Amino acid sequence: MRYFVTGTAGFIGFHLAKRLLHDGHEVVGYDGMTEYYNVDLKKDRHKELSKFDAFTPVLGMLEDTDMLAQATDEMPPDVIVHLAAQAGVRYSLEHPEAYVSSNLVGSWNILELAKKHKVQHLLMASTSSVYGANEKTPFQESDHTDESLTLYAASKKSMEVMAHSYSHLWKIPTTAFRFFTVYGPWGRPDMALFKFVAAMMSDQPIDVYGQGKMRRDFTYVEDLVEAIIRLVPVQPSESNRVDASRASDTLSKQAPFRVVNIGGGQPVGLLNFIEAIEKEMGKDAIKNMLPMQKGDVPQTYASPDLLQALTGYTPSTDVNTGIHKFCDWYKSYFGT
Repeated sequence: MRYFVTGTAGFIGFHLAKRLLHDGHEVVGYDGMTEYYNVDLKKDRHKELSKFDAFTPVLGMLEDTDMLAQATDEMPPDVIVHLAAQAGVRYSLEHPEAYVSSNLVGSWNILELAKKHKVQHLLMASTSSVYGANEKTPFQESDHTDESLTLYAASKKSMEVMAHSYSHLWKIPTTAFRFFTVYGPWGRPDMALFKFVAAMMSDQPIDVYGQGKMRRDFTYVEDLVEAIIRLVPVQPSESNRVDASRASDTLSKQAPFRVVNIGGGQPVGLLNFIEAIEKEMGKDAIKNMLPMQKGDVPQTYASPDLLQALTGYTPSTDVNTGIHKFCDWYKSYFGT
């Protein structure tokens, strides 16, 4: 099949595209190479993907409708996986305009492409941040998500709502998946694991927010990719509605639309996560204990029941294994 994947120079998009190419699919990778972080890392990801003859890179912004149309008209997709976005909870406090432009306008442009090309399945990346300050755990897809704490979360929730309307109006099979703290090799420099390892390598202190009392449902990136791959053939329809005894299904009654968590349901304390890094690196971190930042929540914790019911799969890589793989990549990439 031919996949149109946005964000292939990004962390998750790179891993998904690489897996699809390994599996024998054709991938058209669309990315704007924005300067949110080091563009050289993004270029190196695309360089890795370009080793596959079936990979076609297209450089363009999500807001560029002409470039999007040109890329998809020349190579019409069977499936669209929309991963590109302006990421980062904290960055949204300083640069809100980037989230409106990319996550709202850009996502609407992708919806228009899916409508135009009548794709078999449209899959769109959302986030656990949409659950806001939800105190009920684990987070279930059917939980209340109308009290976003950051513009990042609000933009992703808005994307879900727009996608539902398009799915209803134009009968586009659509799955929105909510990610939970993804980490692993080729990660983003603004992510906690990357920042911690980089600082510890040079004996610099690490910033530990929330006094280290936060808990996160860390999801190893290859587990996340496996879940996405398994969701591709599960186009939302009444034929695969999940029985209530197995999970609370979010399949819409008005559209071929569903929301699915991708997380293992095994939250880990931030200090425990740091301890695992210290063990892997053989040194103690110098901890700069700080209060909770605006927009942060004490805990994220996914219910994986719906994903398991739909695909027979639940992310299960433990943090010790995931951190080891990240550190191996980091040392190899930076030559340390």
